[in-house]
Amino acid sequence: MSGTSGVPGPKGVAVGRRLGIGIINGLWRPRVLGAWQVPASGPVILAVNHAHYVDGPVLMGTSPRPVHFLIKKEAFIGPLDPFLRGIGQLPVDRHSTDRTAVTAALGVLERGGVLGIFPEGTRGEGDFAELRAGLAYFAVRSGAPIVPVAVLGTTRPGRLIRGLPPLRGKVDIVFGEPFEAGDGSGRRTRTALDAATVRIQKHLTAHLDHARRSTGRVS
Repeated sequence: MSGTSGVPGPKGVAVGRRLGIGIINGLWRPRVLGAWQVPASGPVILAVNHAHYVDGPVLMGTSPRPVHFLIKKEAFIGPLDPFLRGIGQLPVDRHSTDRTAVTAALGVLERGGVLGIFPEGTRGEGDFAELRAGLAYFAVRSGAPIVPVAVLGTTRPGRLIRGLPPLRGKVDIVFGEPFEAGDGSGRRTRTALDAATVRIQKHLTAHLDHARRSTGRVS
């Protein structure tokens, strides 16, 4: 289900979207706000907060377009490896410059697809407090707009062990307004990417604050 260049094809990720729709609607009660903000065509990056391991499947099942996620390579073990690759997900080594993952992710965008990124790099408080530079690189390099996404309700603050959200519990997914990360110059120097990361963080934290206010949630 991959293209000849190693870039996942559209069929597999479409299957992944259907599976995501079945999972989230079967287990929980999703409330999706602002999905119309996602461009109907062309390359786009969904930047998602990350507090629970179900955040990815939740977004796959609620995004208006199929999503290729960059996922830590440690998740690609045993039978999960061919399954995740088969539904168009991309393994990435978080501890080094993974050129294979970079090429595949840029290929998704060049083909006009949707790339999903957890810019915090790993599960945490899901508050966009610390961002890795990868999101800025992909956005500036590709020119694709970023759509901020807040997933709320998949975890409860203060819990040491983050179990699954309650069965049939409500989960909110809030899509924000697309924005450009670069300054228009097209530069990809370290200084330019650092400045883009600062701009991205401001947009993402502002969107998360808005999402919390509009849903009445804190996490």
